[in-house]
Amino acid sequence: MGSNDTKSGESQVARTIRPYRVTSFDVAAEAGVSQSTVSRALAGDPVVSEATRLRVAEAARRLNYHVDENAARLRTGKTGTLAVVLICRPGENRKDVNPFYFSLLGSICAAASNRGHETLVSFQDTTENLSGMYQEQRKADGVIVIGTTENREAWAYFQEIAGSGANIVCWGAPWDDLPWVRSDNAEGTRLAVRHLIDKGYRQIACIASETSPQRQFKERYEAYVTCMEDAGLQPHLVPIEKGLPRDEQGRRAMAALAQSGQAFDAVFAVCDEIALGVLEEMHARAIRVPQDVGLIGFDGLRAGAHVTPSLSSVEPDFQAAGSILVEKLLAMIGGKPDETRRAPVRLIERGSTQR
Repeated sequence: MGSNDTKSGESQVARTIRPYRVTSFDVAAEAGVSQSTVSRALAGDPVVSEATRLRVAEAARRLNYHVDENAARLRTGKTGTLAVVLICRPGENRKDVNPFYFSLLGSICAAASNRGHETLVSFQDTTENLSGMYQEQRKADGVIVIGTTENREAWAYFQEIAGSGANIVCWGAPWDDLPWVRSDNAEGTRLAVRHLIDKGYRQIACIASETSPQRQFKERYEAYVTCMEDAGLQPHLVPIEKGLPRDEQGRRAMAALAQSGQAFDAVFAVCDEIALGVLEEMHARAIRVPQDVGLIGFDGLRAGAHVTPSLSSVEPDFQAAGSILVEKLLAMIGGKPDETRRAPVRLIERGSTQR
């Protein structure tokens, strides 16, 4: 046989050799678990412990194993996608949405990705674009709903869908019959009020609402009253006006407080956007912060670090909040309800309370 024949024969052999295809059984052997555990772990099944899931994921990475997504979806009936709906005020420009929700949205998407799920994000506000039938349309396995509670029509729509048996978890839902997650508002308020007291403030007013559909506001105000009374201090509510942007609510509430004749040396605003409006009105009235009046908010918005003085606040752990929402939804999808409902919080001490 000539050299050309030899080369031709070698090429023919090379063409007939197929690379070995790694299977889930190989990953199971590498990770020291069963093949069914590999399938559950890579599908994000909550019955698999986090330690086992990470071990399986590392074994799959070492072996360069990738799940056949189409086959997995056909086999399990799951899409591997979670929908996230951000409810806006009707007609609201998307760039004007409370930055808090963009931070929460990012943490949700990151948490879903860590569990091997994709996310489908939608901004909704009116009947023309309300859409929550993701499971029926085979677009997603469940929905996380976040956003303003001022849009009652949108929330009523998702309440109805949840009542029909859809997998829905909410942040800040106006009604407790929806599966919800919120910040630890009582602990966060305690941190804020205690911080003001420790700094020497005693006449602490609270800009809030007892009737707002924003349940967080009511929880924070009630916790403020308890903290003040426990410290032997007199609580004072300055109510916000309904239907206005948060910063405008803060400006108007601060103007009303300044004109009321009520003595005050500190303000606790139940969200940072309100607090930023309060700060703007204080500047307009030549009220020195923190020398004359201390100010603290809630939500930990980044904008608070870039005003003068920088805004003290209580910040929810966004990473934990996103993980709790995703885990709660995955548990619901798997038929194993998760009762975790509160995201931890921490105090951010900045210039507005540095007396």
